Amino acid sequence: MSSTSYVSALDLFSVGVGPSSSHTVGPMRAATRFALSLVASCGLDAVHRVEATLYGSLAATGLGHGTPDAVLAGLQGLEPETCDPTAVRGLTGRVEGAGSLALLGLRDVAFAHGDLRLAPLTRLPQHPNALSFEAFDAAGRSLAREVYFSVGGGFVVREGEEDVALPAQEAPLGFATAAELLALCDSRDASIASIAWANECALHGTTAVEAGLEARWAAMEECISAGLVTTGVLPGWMKVPRRAASVAATLRATPDAPDVAAQWLQAFALAVNEENAGGGRVVTAPTNGAAGIIPAVGRYALDFLGIPRDVIVREYLLTAAVVGSLYKRNASISGAEAGCQGEVGSAASMAAAGLTAVLGGTPRQVENAAEIAMEHHLGLTCDPVGGFVQVPCIERNAIAAGTAVSATRLALLGDGAHFVSLDTVIETMRQTGRDMRTSYKETSEAGLAVNVIEC
Repeated sequence: MSSTSYVSALDLFSVGVGPSSSHTVGPMRAATRFALSLVASCGLDAVHRVEATLYGSLAATGLGHGTPDAVLAGLQGLEPETCDPTAVRGLTGRVEGAGSLALLGLRDVAFAHGDLRLAPLTRLPQHPNALSFEAFDAAGRSLAREVYFSVGGGFVVREGEEDVALPAQEAPLGFATAAELLALCDSRDASIASIAWANECALHGTTAVEAGLEARWAAMEECISAGLVTTGVLPGWMKVPRRAASVAATLRATPDAPDVAAQWLQAFALAVNEENAGGGRVVTAPTNGAAGIIPAVGRYALDFLGIPRDVIVREYLLTAAVVGSLYKRNASISGAEAGCQGEVGSAASMAAAGLTAVLGGTPRQVENAAEIAMEHHLGLTCDPVGGFVQVPCIERNAIAAGTAVSATRLALLGDGAHFVSLDTVIETMRQTGRDMRTSYKETSEAGLAVNVIEC
């Protein structure tokens, strides 16, 4: 069992901007890392011009995902956790119009149309989400060139680094599989959340963990609230109308309607993913494309099942994060690598685990719920129409939130014994993603992306 196998909830759940963790947040972070590396290697004064190239899935759906804007924002030193989302949207046009960008906000360097290139047919072997940066001096000589990979959930690695994008953290209660996690719970007569709590406090300190979890849940709540009142249409040629606000208005007017709780659950998910699609502030959970599921299920538990808020903040989020870490380590949470099973499937699995835990489920019932939720997302493709994180992504979150609740109910009706283990379903998801055609993995080259006609 590796002592570095733990992935912190504070890393897996990060506050950022929409519409995509792998195509927006990751590229922004990679661009900032490159700019900072220039400071260390040659200094900013030597830099006259920079270029960037997007490869594979980043190029294929980058325009719809706002990737060029994110790259330029990162070069200017903006961070997804703290930036004003409106400062990112439309940045490419503003920079190209000015003919320059402020590298790290410190030095203006040349940047013109064509300095950010798209190469959708070039796929680097390490990962389908690749991007490169190169800086030049006034004579046109190359000062530095680096290649990065956005591997899902906002995590990035530079070419030559370990291809895991996981911080090497010395957690005292390490585990690499669900089986090892359950063994830890058995040996200590502990819940999954308590195992995670011990690791988080050892890594970050109790005060930082409490503040970090509170900040993430507060951001999730704020995202739901914003989405439930914002109207209008989403960016892009489809002019997709926002629906969460009208759904919420209908539900408020009919509080005694049948299945009103289930309908609010879907409204919460729609609200988050409409905010994400509009480039607003969201929490990556574990990706932006699947960001609505965990907040929606948590809010459903808070509003309709009587679960106290402090239990949601600690037990629900920590349990979900532990399950998410297993997908991150042993399969993938990247739609470009595993299809939407890696994003929405993982999020539904995480939400089902967290809900089962706060409803009193045993560790084995939690593991069972997580397995059920993913088992019925296996093979789910990622085929966003127009490259936007809108159709079918927004509705897909609403449906998956319901699946997570159903998985919890099934698991709590049993004693935790089941035929397919969580480790087995995670490995099956990995294999399915490996075998899935590239055209169905966030390239907008198949499925709904080509059968919905642009007009």
